[in-house]
Amino acid sequence: MQLALFIVFGALALGGALNLLLQRHPIYSALSLVVVMMSLAVLYWSLGAEFLAAAQVIVYSGAIMVLFVFVIMLLNAGKEEQTQGSRAAYSVGFPGAAAIFCLLSFVFLSERGSLQSTNIGGDLSSAVDNIAVLSAMLFTRQLLPFEVTSVLILVAILGAVVLARREQ
Repeated sequence: MQLALFIVFGALALGGALNLLLQRHPIYSALSLVVVMMSLAVLYWSLGAEFLAAAQVIVYSGAIMVLFVFVIMLLNAGKEEQTQGSRAAYSVGFPGAAAIFCLLSFVFLSERGSLQSTNIGGDLSSAVDNIAVLSAMLFTRQLLPFEVTSVLILVAILGAVVLARREQ
């Protein structure tokens, strides 16, 4: 069951990433990025990192993507214009991407035996619940930086609204 879940949501994440790159309209690209982030949240959940999955959904799929869409709408970005592109990008980009793919395939295939013999995650039954420790640290010792960051984000949003407001 877990393998099927990994295959389905891994493929969904890869498909969303490819759609993100191939879309001409920025809003569709942003929606594809939401699909990628939600798929990653499911993968985190399937690995036993429930807090990380919840943070992925709340912070990245929620807050960050709202800011992305806000900026796209604010800039009034339309459909991307079709250009021929440069010859250097085609002559270097495709062979470079193929070389990186071959290198990564070689590394993964040559290290497959050593990765299977090591137990990276350890025994999941003896795992310590870090959510209580993380939240206690976040809301005690790290409270000031946490709140300053939220105020800075609020000021940045207000600054973007003021700068983008059209003069009558």
